[in-house]
Amino acid sequence: MMQATSAKVTKLNRVERNAWTKQKIFDAATKVVGKYGYAEASVARITEAAGVAQGTFYNHFENRQELLDQLLPKIGLDMVRFIRARTGTADAARQEIERFSAFFDFIREVPEFLRILNEAEFFAPVGYQKHFDNISSAYVRILQRSRSAGATTAFTDEEFEAIVQVLMGARGYLSRRYSYSEHGVTAVPDYVVTAYQKLVTHGLFNTDDKDNNDER
Repeated sequence: MMQATSAKVTKLNRVERNAWTKQKIFDAATKVVGKYGYAEASVARITEAAGVAQGTFYNHFENRQELLDQLLPKIGLDMVRFIRARTGTADAARQEIERFSAFFDFIREVPEFLRILNEAEFFAPVGYQKHFDNISSAYVRILQRSRSAGATTAFTDEEFEAIVQVLMGARGYLSRRYSYSEHGVTAVPDYVVTAYQKLVTHGLFNTDDKDNNDER
């Protein structure tokens, strides 16, 4: 298997080989930061996990902090692509439920995500802010397209920005409550998805009934 991989790599041109090596470093950094945290994620640990020389590391990153600042945004964009690939229906409301479910599928594949995200605010603040800017702007564009298609009509762009923070926050808290445990990352119970679906499609309070009761 190793020989086959080496043979494949030798066939890559220089640009492709550099991209492949940089991806190996990102993958290794994900594992190392996920296991040891940012503070203990040394260049030596990362390059050892990646199977590359420390000199190779500095061909791609000026220093350790540059890698750490790029790590969370890189994972975040991978997450966006992962979720997009699992969103196929034309119905806007159903798409949101698919995005919600796909998020939990993603963190099962990248269980290091939560620790990387939680520690980034203090150890990689540049990357932390870039990640949230990337995710929120992409999410707002999705909601804007839904509005253009007539699926949502009562919200301004500013309100969409606030709603995106609510939806992103829901994923974070629900993953802590139902996915992450000492045994690893598990699938959320079905009732978590159905609760989210009901909230998104019907809202939490039945205001029509309340208005009718008030009229009586």
